[in-house]
Formats: sequence, C-alpha cells, structure tokens
Amino acid sequence: MPTQVGKRYVAASGAELIVTKGGDGTLQDGATPLNIKEDGPPAGGSGNGEVQLGKRYAAGDGAVEVLCIKPGKVELNYDGTPMALMQPKVLPSAD
Repeated sequence: MPTQVGKRYVAASGAELIVTKGGDGTLQDGATPLNIKEDGPPAGGSGNGEVQLGKRYAAGDGAVEVLCIKPGKVELNYDGTPMALMQPKVLPSAD
C-alpha cells in the first residue's frame, strides 16, 4: 500500500506519524507495517528505536518524509531501510 500524504500512521507503541511527502513503499516498525490511524495500531513491532515529538524523518533516498506527532518506541523503516532524522533548514537572517 502506498504511503499517502496527510495520512496519520500509528505504531504498536502508540507513536503517531503524519506523512508530509508520500511514496510507493510502506512505513514499518522493524518488519511490521504501520497502520493508518483509523485502522488502529498493528500487533507486534520491534520498538527498538524511538521517534521524538516534532521531529521529521526521511527515507534514505528522500522518497518519503514524516513528522512525529506523538512520540514512542518505534524502529522507523521505509521498505526495510531505516529512516533518518532530518536536520532543520537554516534560514537566512532578517537583518
């Protein structure tokens, strides 16, 4: 199932993510796919990592980006590849 922009995904730990840039792959907690919030949390999940509130995460190839709206323990992957914390964009000063 493609990852849809604007949809909320939930992990077994209760962590919630909203997709800001979608793609054709699947968001996963370890090897367990994340569910759309309306479907409820999935059974299982690794919970080896942790996502932080308000932080953005991106797939290695940049195909998908998510924003954490509820923190929790989740090993965030996109099609089996770990997602990395994005660095904030530096804006020019308004001198």
